[in-house]
Amino acid sequence: MTKYESQIKQCAAPVDRVYAKLADLRSIETLKEQLSDPNAAETISQRAGDKVKPEQIAMMQEKVRDLQCDQDSVSSHVDQFGMDITLRIIEREEPKLVKMQLEGAPIQATLWIQLLPGQDNTTRMKLTLGVDMNFFIRQMIGGKLKDGVEQFAEMLARIPY
Repeated sequence: MTKYESQIKQCAAPVDRVYAKLADLRSIETLKEQLSDPNAAETISQRAGDKVKPEQIAMMQEKVRDLQCDQDSVSSHVDQFGMDITLRIIEREEPKLVKMQLEGAPIQATLWIQLLPGQDNTTRMKLTLGVDMNFFIRQMIGGKLKDGVEQFAEMLARIPY
């Protein structure tokens, strides 16, 4: 298993609030509702400035449209693979760990979200992605996975908890 780790990120909320939001995947429904709002693209553009392009917002809106969420999992049909893929929480250790596993994908992957209390009601967060893949696939997409873990950690750090 190859592991990709993010840098430690700061969340502007106490660890118990961050954990509560990340340990219940129904909170993604809120994101889905916000992105389906016709004014979402404008709001996101105003907040993100030139960091997010309009076509990226449109792609996010398209991707979340068919998400199915419950407390323990998020599922979606992925056209590129022609199958349904699920991200399922397989372990919770309050308030410091949420461990998730990918199901239905052509590769095995596990994501650990580690949380620690920071100073002044903040939370320190680190993501680790473990992926089982052969040498050739690792050479092709390893860098993209490292970048993806870092970007995902940055996105989670910016969520209003």
